[in-house]
Amino acid sequence: MAAFSSSEVGSALTEFLTERHLAILTLVRSDGRPHSTPIGFMWDEDSKVVKIITWSGSLKTRLLEKGNLVGSIAQVDGGRWVTFEGICSVSADPEVCEDAVGRYAKRYSPPKDRGADRRVITMTVSRILASNSLSPSS
Repeated sequence: MAAFSSSEVGSALTEFLTERHLAILTLVRSDGRPHSTPIGFMWDEDSKVVKIITWSGSLKTRLLEKGNLVGSIAQVDGGRWVTFEGICSVSADPEVCEDAVGRYAKRYSPPKDRGADRRVITMTVSRILASNSLSPSS
């Protein structure tokens, strides 16, 4: 296992993050209880954040509307895996939503239109854990 920062993401991990895989988002509530849910996500190489599209009624959105939470995102494919850790927040900003929807469509498929209910969860990544084959030195 390798641990590294978001500024150290190498080509093997970047390629893995463009493949079509789902992941699990876990948010840690203020009382310490986890909330885990399957998600599609996108790595924004330029800003070094993870983006997740969702909608206003989802539990993850409602939890984050109360305040930012620590979270993790784990994607696995056989022996290749990556976990992002960081602080998660949610936004209804139309520009943020449009950018994330475009990224989602590129990685997965065009999502259904949520209109004003669209939300985007952004994780500011503090640490990345990955299988050795996805480490920056590979």
